[in-house]
Amino acid sequence: MAAQLKIDFISDVSCPWCAIGLASLEHALDRLGDEVSAQIHFQPFELNPQMPAEGRNTVDYLAEKYGRTPEQLKQNSDAIRARGAEVGFVFGGRERVYNTFDAHRLLHWAGLEGRQIQLKHALLGAYFTDGKDVSAHDVLVQVASQAGLDAQQAQEVLASGAYADEVREQEQQQHKQGINSVPAIIINDRHLIQGGQTVEVFEQALREISGI
Repeated sequence: MAAQLKIDFISDVSCPWCAIGLASLEHALDRLGDEVSAQIHFQPFELNPQMPAEGRNTVDYLAEKYGRTPEQLKQNSDAIRARGAEVGFVFGGRERVYNTFDAHRLLHWAGLEGRQIQLKHALLGAYFTDGKDVSAHDVLVQVASQAGLDAQQAQEVLASGAYADEVREQEQQQHKQGINSVPAIIINDRHLIQGGQTVEVFEQALREISGI
């Protein structure tokens, strides 16, 4: 009988290590095959909650936030691209950092519609691979449609401000649990794995947790 795994994947749409971590986790689950049965639930976390609607230049913002030189930022970007390539995720150019609150509202709704993982993949690809503005409602509606969700309903969710309270409550819960960086992956409400780990690290951890 397959081991049952409840996986809460806490992350932000604008977090490159979250994209890497998700891809690595999914590869690890593929390696485990029928030995486990996993349900992934995406929980919201905003790296830049005060980001204005128009966003900010990526290099300027990261240099200010982390105190890094352009050379250091390029080295980090190159490392991210390389790690992404290892797990099949393509990082393109992303010139701006955007507010992701509405994307998280849409992800909450997608979870209710049974299309959350599809939307998560589509959002990460839209931002990191295609460099799209994932705060713009027209972009979010288009991405939702690509993920198999109803475009009209997506537009209504965004226009109405629906699920804002639910997202804020979930974010507050993450902070209460001591989650201050992402990705943070909680297995079966007990086991915490932090960071964009390798496929091998995820596989070993899942085997140990599952007892297989």
